[in-house]
Amino acid sequence: MTMLDLRGKVAFVAGAGSVGEGWGNGRATATLLARQGAKVFGTDYSDEALAGTAKIMEEEGHSHWAGTQADMTDSDQVEQAVQECVRRYGRIDILVNNVGGSAPGSPVSMSVEDWDGQMNRNLKSAFLGCKHVLPVMEQQFETEGKGGAIVNVSSIASMSFQVQGRVHVAYAASKAGLEAFSRATAVAYVQKGIRVNTVVVGMMDTPLVTERLTKQLGITRDELAAKRGALVPMGRMGDAWDIAHAVLFLASDEAGYITATQLVVDGGVTAARPGAIEASPR
Repeated sequence: MTMLDLRGKVAFVAGAGSVGEGWGNGRATATLLARQGAKVFGTDYSDEALAGTAKIMEEEGHSHWAGTQADMTDSDQVEQAVQECVRRYGRIDILVNNVGGSAPGSPVSMSVEDWDGQMNRNLKSAFLGCKHVLPVMEQQFETEGKGGAIVNVSSIASMSFQVQGRVHVAYAASKAGLEAFSRATAVAYVQKGIRVNTVVVGMMDTPLVTERLTKQLGITRDELAAKRGALVPMGRMGDAWDIAHAVLFLASDEAGYITATQLVVDGGVTAARPGAIEASPR
């Protein structure tokens, strides 16, 4: 038997695009799941970002790939995307909620609009993904005895104080909420053959993070890598493939006895430096 074999499974990956030509968490995850045999349906708010993923899928010969532009904070658009996936592939076995992003600010300095935007992207998007996919998985369990696996992508900001003058109250709160949401949903659906887990992401070298932070901090890419790498016991940031492999494991049958848990992928940061993390990881 092949380990981490996803043949015969359908994966719905929210946030499957990436900034520019690089490998973001969603693009790497969608590609890795396809490499393991899954039929993959991806969404992204950007047609251009999704087109980059589609190009890679075509180049690698993954014929069972489809994607659609969708705002995962809009219930109607999420519902339409889920229905399109089911029409095309007949089922959904894996849901990956990978939509998110951060913006700095304290309760006083942050605008109400920025607060609401963070809650929508980091928490509401996962709620809506689950809201519309869970009935599909539940029906599969009733008819086949097979439900599905949900993996939500969170952040070490949920468990750490933020130092060096970079406060992210909405990001930290929304990611902590996402982990609580994951555990509560896991317990609610554990008897229906559906597992729900969370990948908790540390400091990653992805196009989205690099583009945002170099602008916010006014430093070069190399300076950013050195600054963030120095905070990691392993001496370097992780990348999108570290996240993709964690998602793959939690979505696979090999993780069939794992639910309502968090898999921290951070190079040892939170263990070595509790309460002293600069949290801008995705």
